[in-house]
Amino acid sequence: MTSSLEVLTVGRVGVDLYPEQSGVPLAEVSTFAKSLGGTATNVAVAAARLGRRAGVLTKVGPDGFGTYVRQALEGFGVSSEHVGTSPDLLTPVVFCELNPPADPPLLFYRLPTAPDLTLNEDDVPWSLVRDVPLLWVTGTGVSAEPARGTQRMMLASRNRKSHTVLDLDYRPMFWPDVKTARAEIGWMLDHVTVAVGNRTEVEVAVGTSDPDEAADRLLARGLSLALVKKGAAGVLVATPEGRWTVEPNPVEVVCGLGAGDAFGGSLVHGLLSGWDPVKIARYANAAGAIVASRLACADAMPDQKEIEELL
Repeated sequence: MTSSLEVLTVGRVGVDLYPEQSGVPLAEVSTFAKSLGGTATNVAVAAARLGRRAGVLTKVGPDGFGTYVRQALEGFGVSSEHVGTSPDLLTPVVFCELNPPADPPLLFYRLPTAPDLTLNEDDVPWSLVRDVPLLWVTGTGVSAEPARGTQRMMLASRNRKSHTVLDLDYRPMFWPDVKTARAEIGWMLDHVTVAVGNRTEVEVAVGTSDPDEAADRLLARGLSLALVKKGAAGVLVATPEGRWTVEPNPVEVVCGLGAGDAFGGSLVHGLLSGWDPVKIARYANAAGAIVASRLACADAMPDQKEIEELL
């Protein structure tokens, strides 16, 4: 299956445990629902839901949750061929608190480190990394060694081939400080063709949360496309030729988690389809809105019919 993949995502995987009671603190939750999670993993699932041949390069622990990750990926039509195992670590578990639902606090169990941060050069399918039509990397993926050095080698090997996408994916709990995150994520900006993130993430990456100024700084690094997610103000789409703001799709938010990953899966689909940037952003916005109106991440990803109905 490897040779036929259209997209390879690299990085975070985990098992999400969602409260079945909304609007209460974690201490008062009585039952949880299990779901596949992790940014890189969710983006692959979202792309697969839109008909793309997707795979994930990551690692899990030698435990039942690791088995669940592989089975869930295959169930979603995503290749698990490049999901390795870290023999001495546990598959990460993430609890969320639906309080508030729009921006749920997360509690990560990834200590002493996560298996996906132990990716090394022996885990990498190098010919696939060089040749796959779209490679998706993340900011979290360079938060620790050896994954940081491995992801750098992957980008160097790819030589800024189109499409090489950086999901800025900043999680403060994974970094010692913002300065370190800016240096490491900033290095990647010189080796990718597309970057996507929210205001907080672009501020970490390029030093400003102002969408237009951030877009200027991103494009100055040689990107062909920058997308700055502005929440209720929509999405700024910027290329060297121009920039546009795409309005959001208003929905009643059930859980804000996963909306950005649905956006990412549609970004993948749009880039591989050769769509213009505004069409991509409209489609991705709709996908994100649909997931925000649902509980769960991977399990909530929409298909083309659902997105087109909303549009």
